[in-house]
Amino acid sequence: MTTLSPQPDLPTPVLMRRAIADDWTRLERLWLIFRHEMSAYSHALPDPDGTYRRERLLNGVRDPAWAAWILTAGDHPCGFALARALDQPVHVLNSFFVVAPARRHGLGLQFAGAVVTANPGRWAVAFQDTNTVAARFWPKLAASFSSNWTQEHRPVPGRPDLPPDTWVTFATERSP
Repeated sequence: MTTLSPQPDLPTPVLMRRAIADDWTRLERLWLIFRHEMSAYSHALPDPDGTYRRERLLNGVRDPAWAAWILTAGDHPCGFALARALDQPVHVLNSFFVVAPARRHGLGLQFAGAVVTANPGRWAVAFQDTNTVAARFWPKLAASFSSNWTQEHRPVPGRPDLPPDTWVTFATERSP
């Protein structure tokens, strides 16, 4: 469990920790909000039952090469992160989300920084260029760890109809 700096108008303490089985319902609900927001970039419609695909969320809590973290403010869930390839030379921050009321005060950078320092090494994260907030956020995080970070466009596997993802890669050489 990591305590993050308090944010204006958020209950305290603000904590980041690995998710446990008791967090499943909170993670599922945050996932729906996240996927809804990301649908602006992916153009994915909800499934017939009103949910979105959640294989990555399930992997985050079931697969040993994955990990899920939850962010709370007091007793309020306000974000999550999913990482994969934790058993590989380059870890991937697969999904990352902070609810709107907890944004714009540096909490996202603290949370993402705590996630990547929990598993030191090389990290990669993908985003879409049209997501201008992500296009500013991820390079800023990478630069906080290393001056030797990279950014490149890569095709989305199996989706030639989508524009390429932008990948930022960096190493956790120092704390942000």
